[in-house]
Amino acid sequence: FQNEINEVPFFDIQLPYELALKIFQYLGKAELGRCAQVSRTWKALAEDEVLWYRLCQQDGYLLGSSIAARSCWKLALKDCRAKERTLRTNWKNRIGTVSQLQYELGKILCDVHSCDGVVIAGYTSGAVRLWDTRAWDHTAPLLQAVQGPGDAGAPPHVSFVRINSALAAAAYEDGTVSVWSLMVGREPIHHFQHNQRIQALALGSEGALVATASGFEVKVESPDDRGFWQTTETFEIQKLVNFLNLVPDVTGRAVAVAAAEDVVYLLKSQDPSKVLHSVYGQPITCLDVSASQAAFGVKSFGWLLNEPNQILLYNLETSQCLKKLGNSLGDFSCVNLQDSPPNMLVTGNKDRRVRVYDLRQSESLCSLYGHPLGVSAVQMDDWKVVSGGEEGLVCVWDQRMGSKLWEMHARHPVRHLRFSSHSLITANVPDDKTPRGASLDDDDLTAHRKHRGIIYAYEFSAEQLPSESVLPICRSSYDEVAGYNYNIGLAVPYDDI
Repeated sequence: FQNEINEVPFFDIQLPYELALKIFQYLGKAELGRCAQVSRTWKALAEDEVLWYRLCQQDGYLLGSSIAARSCWKLALKDCRAKERTLRTNWKNRIGTVSQLQYELGKILCDVHSCDGVVIAGYTSGAVRLWDTRAWDHTAPLLQAVQGPGDAGAPPHVSFVRINSALAAAAYEDGTVSVWSLMVGREPIHHFQHNQRIQALALGSEGALVATASGFEVKVESPDDRGFWQTTETFEIQKLVNFLNLVPDVTGRAVAVAAAEDVVYLLKSQDPSKVLHSVYGQPITCLDVSASQAAFGVKSFGWLLNEPNQILLYNLETSQCLKKLGNSLGDFSCVNLQDSPPNMLVTGNKDRRVRVYDLRQSESLCSLYGHPLGVSAVQMDDWKVVSGGEEGLVCVWDQRMGSKLWEMHARHPVRHLRFSSHSLITANVPDDKTPRGASLDDDDLTAHRKHRGIIYAYEFSAEQLPSESVLPICRSSYDEVAGYNYNIGLAVPYDDI
């Protein structure tokens, strides 16, 4: 019937079908539903696949699909919106499954990073493990390191690990860096050495760019056109780097932002040592960058009463300060700009508060209080905020209501936190890598469980069965002969005992 329509009646005139379709493309979902009740001709026009395909794309659903991939785009949009509502309900009511990613028994967790559900972890044994939480069996393949001729002793600890969609990188205590490809195998595709300890490691969000900071030098490694890795940029700076980030650059050139004590450097190949920000006596406490902006926390001292602790926002193209956010007595310990919605920013502070800012105004939209110690990791989306604290507490907040939805607790500080629409990865990494009185070479490893870190993977997928999707109140299996009280890890809230 739709193919036989040549002209569509519009009150006292007849319009061609293509022209009527252009008029209807300015209507929303509710308006199209009302127009579909006018007549058979308008119903066929209001249910045109082109209109509902555009509505799907505007709402962010099935972005990689073509119009020929679905037979009914109106039904596809309805299903996508129903799944989104179910996911939001699961997040709010703590309905889902949780799995513990633990492999190196007796060894202590050093650093954790994740990207699109793939988790990388480094241990004090020098081992680097991978988990793909998107698969039902959480296998943990070992990424092999390069063995030198003098590596007869104990392997060095892992200092930093990073991962993106194609590469994984790890930096060790002895100054070595290994890079693996997630598509090739477990053998490293690149390996290089620093003479001093590595202070920071950064991996590009896309592409093959690895940046390291050691001593007073920042080095950028990347492959050439033939796939051979080489040092593309070397930057000399005057202070030791505390934070290092690679800017998601669309041109393919290496652009890095490094925070060294009280100076922030913008490192480009054209201008290798450009100072983005420098105020003597005000050290940088946290850093995050997006494609065009950089946000970092600045710590002040008591004698600078007119300059409290703030978050500064800089434009990377013009090197101008856009905003000065916050007026806090505590130090800003973490900031998330890259993963936040447009014009939004979320920060964590040592005064135990999580603050959400709109970059178009200076005052915070909301201030969330719920961590006994300082906040160590934060992330937000359009309606919720997830924060981790130094005491090991992971809190999920409703950002618009300003209320806590639920919380989970583990022993050590939360050093990594990353969530998507349906999953959440948290990592509690111990500060003490060599606990006193714990011999990690003993055969009985159960006594050392309290010293090891822990990684949790939460899944709030809409496909979970209600009977199987209640997060456990107690994580102990009660299979051990001799138990300790720290083996019984209780979760909160206690709503289903």
